[in-house]
Amino acid sequence: MIVILGVGLALLILAIVIWMLLTRSLQEKYAVMWLIIAVAVLLLGLFPQLLTALTDVLGVQLPSNLLFALAIVLLLGVALHLSWELSQAENEIRRLAEEAALAGTAIERLERRVAALEAENAQRRALEDD
Repeated sequence: MIVILGVGLALLILAIVIWMLLTRSLQEKYAVMWLIIAVAVLLLGLFPQLLTALTDVLGVQLPSNLLFALAIVLLLGVALHLSWELSQAENEIRRLAEEAALAGTAIERLERRVAALEAENAQRRALEDD
């Protein structure tokens, strides 16, 4: 029963990731990670002896301990990656805000200059009409 549940979970993850890719709600760089996770879960669901063999090779006492340790390492990696992405996004937002502020200042300066030139032209026309 657990094998069927593992395979079903892996197929569900694969279907969701592919659907999110097709609807462009998940970027490819994140989809790769989730596809690798889904394939790993599918392999462990189809061949549970792989986890037992890996447990023996690594010297871990129970397969469940190895599974939990791998899950913790994976989650730490995901958290670190997302923190890095967030830092990059914050830097980009800060840079864009600074550029927008500079552009706004330049626009205000140009608008004042145009207004002054228009006023000067209006005065010239008024003097010429007299």
